[in-house]
Amino acid sequence: MEQIVPEKAKISPFLVFFLIHKMQVGVGVLGFQRIIALTAGYDAWISVIISGLSIHIILWMMYKIAETADGDIMKAHTVIFGNKMGKLISLPFVIYYLVSAVTVLSNFIRVIQVWMFPDLSTFWYSLAFCCLATYIVFGGIRTIAGVAFFGFVLPAYLAFTFLFTIPYADFRNLLPIFDHSIKDLVKASYHMSFTYSGYLILLFIYPFIKEPKKSKKWAHLAVLIAMIAYTFLAILTFAYYSEGQLQKNIWPTLTMWKIVEMPFVERFEFIGIATWTIVLLPNFCISFWCTSRIIKKVTNLKQKYGVLLIFMLVLIIIYFLKTGQQIYTLTTYIGEIGFIIDYGYIPILFFLLMIVKRVKKKYITS
Repeated sequence: MEQIVPEKAKISPFLVFFLIHKMQVGVGVLGFQRIIALTAGYDAWISVIISGLSIHIILWMMYKIAETADGDIMKAHTVIFGNKMGKLISLPFVIYYLVSAVTVLSNFIRVIQVWMFPDLSTFWYSLAFCCLATYIVFGGIRTIAGVAFFGFVLPAYLAFTFLFTIPYADFRNLLPIFDHSIKDLVKASYHMSFTYSGYLILLFIYPFIKEPKKSKKWAHLAVLIAMIAYTFLAILTFAYYSEGQLQKNIWPTLTMWKIVEMPFVERFEFIGIATWTIVLLPNFCISFWCTSRIIKKVTNLKQKYGVLLIFMLVLIIIYFLKTGQQIYTLTTYIGEIGFIIDYGYIPILFFLLMIVKRVKKKYITS
């Protein structure tokens, strides 16, 4: 029997903005510029816009899926494929969000080890981070939404720190515009979609939104703000670095913080990395929550036990990720899977649901 989400467990429509935005702005911000510039050069900022605009179409489909199924993606699966097959199809999303959580945490630990503390224990930091995330997830989606709100507001000052690079930037680096083929721009858009990925959570949090129709504008605004932020950062990065310099920087965003000079701090990148913990925490918690939510709906296991199971699995997987190359490979794979889900599976699910809806309507009226 379908469980109805109690009103007290639901979130206000405007909080959807923070949940979606925090999933889109994560560890990828630190190094996406180099990756997209590999294929489209300094025209890659155009690809950031192309990829960002395409998301609005997918987001529209997601809302249609949720409205038609009157629930989340798992409910949509059962409507189309039946109860048993629907649950079976929902299971792979457990792995997807589990690995997503692992990549977020492992990439951030790698940044800390390279830039701040080379001898930092991966296990003990992961344990502390997972304990904090578990405490937050136990509070439910409302608590996570609150953390996402503060994860947006508190680090907002970092946007102004990039203005320190403007005196050293040469915006002529971006000229001539449209110097690359459409194929190159599309290829860069494909790589940029990895960084944008995360808005799929809408299909999991939908039943927890009060008056979900009112949340549409906030979801689209979250994607728009993310697109503007990434475009701003891409243009500033391309103006600051030559193409040769950029390709030698794994994390160009962090290197840009080295130029920040203040009377009370010498190494601002340390403050930037520490603040980034607040940015990544809601991202990690949302992946944690989605994984445990799917386990609950598919296996009927209590969500708190699902959270503890994910807690242990994350620690085990991160323990075996020893090198930066392993982390990069895992991140690339999860990005490719995210692209297939967003631009392949979601449109297919949308059309299947529309067909089922039409067939059922025709059957009832006949």
